[in-house]
Amino acid sequence: MDLTLILGGLLLLVWGGLTVTTDAPGWVHLLLTAGVFLIIWRIVVRGTPSGPTRK
Repeated sequence: MDLTLILGGLLLLVWGGLTVTTDAPGWVHLLLTAGVFLIIWRIVVRGTPSGPTRK
């Protein structure tokens, strides 16, 4: 696992916990946005090949 994926999953868990247990204000939903962004971004970066190298 990568640290970025773990952080994204942690943000989603915190968001879910706060949404279920409290009357979540609007800023709490930024955790959902940030968590999904980090997970998708890291998956895309891992699958992207690096550019050509100069010799």
